[in-house]
Amino acid sequence: MLPINPGKLAAAVAGIMLAGAIPAFAADPSRAELLKELRRLSERLEKLETRNAALEKNIQPAPAREEGQLAQRVKALEENNAKLEAALDDDRLSENQPDLATRLKAVEYQSLGMLKQARTVEALEGVTAGISLTTVAQGARGVPADAGIGSSQLNYRGDVFVSLPMPTIGDTDSKIFAQFRMGQGNGLNALSNVFAKPNASAFRVAGVSQPDDSVAILGQAWYQATIPLPFGGFKPRSRETLEINFGKMDPFVFFDQNAAANDETRQFLNTVFVHNALLDAGGDIGVDANGFSPGLRVSYFNEKAKPENWRLSLGVFGAGQGANYVKFFGSPLVIAQAETQQKFFGGLTGNYRIYAWNNGQGPDYDGTASAHGGWGVNFDQRIGDGVTAFGRYGQGAKGKLRFDRAVSLGAEIGGGYWGRGGDAAGMAFGAQRISANFRNDSAILDANGDGTPDFGYTAQGWEKVSELYYRYRINKQFELSPDFQLIQNPAGNGAASSVKILGLRAQLMY
Repeated sequence: MLPINPGKLAAAVAGIMLAGAIPAFAADPSRAELLKELRRLSERLEKLETRNAALEKNIQPAPAREEGQLAQRVKALEENNAKLEAALDDDRLSENQPDLATRLKAVEYQSLGMLKQARTVEALEGVTAGISLTTVAQGARGVPADAGIGSSQLNYRGDVFVSLPMPTIGDTDSKIFAQFRMGQGNGLNALSNVFAKPNASAFRVAGVSQPDDSVAILGQAWYQATIPLPFGGFKPRSRETLEINFGKMDPFVFFDQNAAANDETRQFLNTVFVHNALLDAGGDIGVDANGFSPGLRVSYFNEKAKPENWRLSLGVFGAGQGANYVKFFGSPLVIAQAETQQKFFGGLTGNYRIYAWNNGQGPDYDGTASAHGGWGVNFDQRIGDGVTAFGRYGQGAKGKLRFDRAVSLGAEIGGGYWGRGGDAAGMAFGAQRISANFRNDSAILDANGDGTPDFGYTAQGWEKVSELYYRYRINKQFELSPDFQLIQNPAGNGAASSVKILGLRAQLMY
């Protein structure tokens, strides 16, 4: 049995009724209008049925198409996900990989790089290091032919240092400091007719047979512990500190320091200005042939009146035999120093020191060794925005000394006064008084009785030294310093000509 559409059946019945009634309606005008309206409605109904059938035809396959499209999308997503996973598993970056994978890798590499840098910075926190190369060329006039050296010399010295912090123990901070040094050339320091050594930067390893051999040595290697006081107190509020150092060191790092005359690589070159002349040029500091010595230093630092402060230091170092440790406990160098930092001239910083020493095996001028002792004072004081004045005085108390008094005065002037803030000019004058023992023995032509003159002249008076330098900064790592020195009455020999020394220093540092 065929299905019957209700809409079509109604239309058919209406059509039959209207067809049978047409003759009757034709005679009646109102009925004719009604018949016309029924026909119009029937036509509209047929059109609706036709459109409805078309819509049903289009709607029926829609679910199948949607399922097919959804399956295609899922498949595409799965393929993209597989490509993304494969790209992320590969450590390389490629333009053929998905853009998202490339971006994720870039971010990951950047994060790893930043983490590595952070760990490196953390590992290097507190570590300091530096390197310097000093080259000096000097020429001298007034040097006698028998002075033991030519009239011009060239030398260089290289220094590398590193300071490594150690783990904190309680409230105690500690570190290890090491310095390596190498160089060639003795400069003009071998002049036999002067006491003052014109080139404190010269360095050559003792015992090297050939001048061409340049050997690096471990100059310093010491440990320092910094202990806040009082013991068991609250560290952030501590204004007192106990410092302990032991190892191989340069005693001048801790004693006889000076802000204007302490660094031969940038300031004065002559030893009588770099340190106390009795300790350095006179040899009472007792370091080994390379300028270092094993020892121990203890220091108490008080800054309760900050910014003014004061410090007491005591050092015990090997002397005479230096790094061989011979007679270290029986005849060491013992040096004690008291120092304070004060504010003068409207708040400008000044450092003032007084010290005394005893060297159990100091070098005598006749080649023997005996107990030496003495004391000294030292100051550096800012007296202007760019001027630092300095002074030293030393007095020997015992031993056969060539000179038993030493004084030096000078200043360093910053280049800001003439528009060169990185430059500086230094000028100084110093003098060493010939000791009575040396004056008397030099008057005896043959004190040793070997038939040859020991000195050849009678030493007297004061050996006078003047020095002038200008430090020209090319950049932060490179400086040039022309230098002039004048030595009058050299070694107390009034008959000798004054020695004039002209030099040029080049300093590289990082």
